[in-house]
Amino acid sequence: MSRPVGPYTPARRAGDWVITSGQIGLATDDSGSAALVEGGTVPQLHQALANLAAVLRTEGATLRDVVQTTLYLVDMYEYAAVNGVWVEHFPEHPPARSAVAVAALPLGARVEVEAWAYLPTERVLL
Repeated sequence: MSRPVGPYTPARRAGDWVITSGQIGLATDDSGSAALVEGGTVPQLHQALANLAAVLRTEGATLRDVVQTTLYLVDMYEYAAVNGVWVEHFPEHPPARSAVAVAALPLGARVEVEAWAYLPTERVLL
């Protein structure tokens, strides 16, 4: 999991909720340095969702616990391609989702995703 690119927490627990900061397609190599994956929106979204899964794991949650996401796209014309990636990572019960077109994202990313996961406290204690 890459370090945040700014002064924020990747995930915060708030009662039964885990709220994540936006994740972009940063991959960390063996030396510990991070860079955006090459190839544009699709590979960056795969990496961003892998990063999201890693952040959720730090709080005991998984992608299956995600109930709401916000997706930021630099190019809304890539919406159909994004949907193809989405069903790979959320095959059974896709979360609610908002998609927003933006002028730019950190480090030149093409896509960013943030999430709210529902994780009842009693489940964490089991």
